[in-house]
Amino acid sequence: MRDYLDALRTNKPKRGRKRTADSISRRLDTIEKELEEADPVRELKLIQERIDLNAELATFESVIDTSELEAAFVAVAKSYSERNAISYSAWRQIGVEPAVLRKAGIAR
Repeated sequence: MRDYLDALRTNKPKRGRKRTADSISRRLDTIEKELEEADPVRELKLIQERIDLNAELATFESVIDTSELEAAFVAVAKSYSERNAISYSAWRQIGVEPAVLRKAGIAR
């Protein structure tokens, strides 16, 4: 249960324009150029941005297969919902898709 919800949170789309590996790489190139003439405070900020972008770029390379986690969730979600009085709406608000709730037998 927890692993599936964690995976949903990790893969939750962020607001705004979606970044691509290309756009991140372009920004990293720009940072390298800006570092050549940056004052110390700006250099510090650029270095941190570079660290953050490299970490984000690494997440593009790791694909999470949630099918196993989803199957485990489906197997226990209905009984968990009944025992803990978790509503369909609560599951939806946390990001569980309607199709997954249907498979689990959780109705509106």
